Amino acid sequence: MAFPKEAGHGNLPNGNFSSIIYSKQVQLAFRKSTVVGDITNSDYFGEIANQGDTVKIIKEPEISVSEYKRGTQVSAQDLDDEDFSLVIDKANYYAFKMDDIEEAHSHVNFMQLATDRAAYRLSDNYDQEVLAYMSGYSQPSKHAVGNAVNTNVNGTKAVSTAGSDELLTSMKLRKDSFSAITTGGAGDHSIPLANVLPGQASAITTTVTPMQVINRMSRVLNQQQVDSQGRWLVVDPIFMELLQDENSKLINADYSEAGLKNGLTISNLGGFRVHVSSNLPAKGTGAGTSGTGNQDNHFGVIVAGHDSAVATAEQISKTETYRDPDSFADIVRGMHLYGRKILRPEAIVTAKYNVA
Repeated sequence: MAFPKEAGHGNLPNGNFSSIIYSKQVQLAFRKSTVVGDITNSDYFGEIANQGDTVKIIKEPEISVSEYKRGTQVSAQDLDDEDFSLVIDKANYYAFKMDDIEEAHSHVNFMQLATDRAAYRLSDNYDQEVLAYMSGYSQPSKHAVGNAVNTNVNGTKAVSTAGSDELLTSMKLRKDSFSAITTGGAGDHSIPLANVLPGQASAITTTVTPMQVINRMSRVLNQQQVDSQGRWLVVDPIFMELLQDENSKLINADYSEAGLKNGLTISNLGGFRVHVSSNLPAKGTGAGTSGTGNQDNHFGVIVAGHDSAVATAEQISKTETYRDPDSFADIVRGMHLYGRKILRPEAIVTAKYNVA
């Protein structure tokens, strides 16, 4: 670019002696926090990593207890060895080419930059797909919001009464989960959410507050006798903003010293470790589309559960480099092969919500 000059001054009009300098500092793109590794268990990783694509998991047998009276003929119960399977059936890859001449002329290690970005993309896609799966949704395309209801069962269901999304209907919070709401719209629509600022009165017949949703999630888990230790909650940025606006009791001590490591924002709120993630599923344009008429077509989904509820297992996670046989270039490619399984649907509760 030529240096600015006054009108009529023709000296060095093209700036031929002004060199272009490329900085060795590279602007890195922002990266989303991943949370799946912190809220799922990998207990079955060692069993499946080198032994095929399926692992059978045996369930604890249910035992019946009967009243005994003198003279009662005792009959022994046959034990049921019920099992279900976790299948390694998800794979993603990347591949890019680095030309020898471009690499030689580059003043930065562009191949390393690209490899790091590709590894992040694999991790981000994994996080998004697993979060959508445990919330009852599927991912329609790479790096896109999962907004289609999941109908593909991984292996076999952990609980036979679960739906095709492997979740229990009783563990899905929606509008009719809060009987005080009397506004129009079907009961299976999303929950109309609004914060209540300090000093304001709650609009209990038209909206629900973020803390009411969290408390109801806790209650539902309590009713399933889910352990209080090891509970987590994943919310999206919109829900988190409403929660922070509403609850003046959230002081600095509530926030994790780790900052946003693994998306962990609050170390303990209502018995939950609270993570914020942009990878949660949403329908339409998401929860930020306000209005009663949008509660069925535009909403966000949050999910809570226990560390034992979902298992993940990886079989291949590798990167390799080889020469392109048709040009002077290196090709870098990577693959991630994994599986995920809802082990305890009674330990997962979801809530779909819409900003009222």
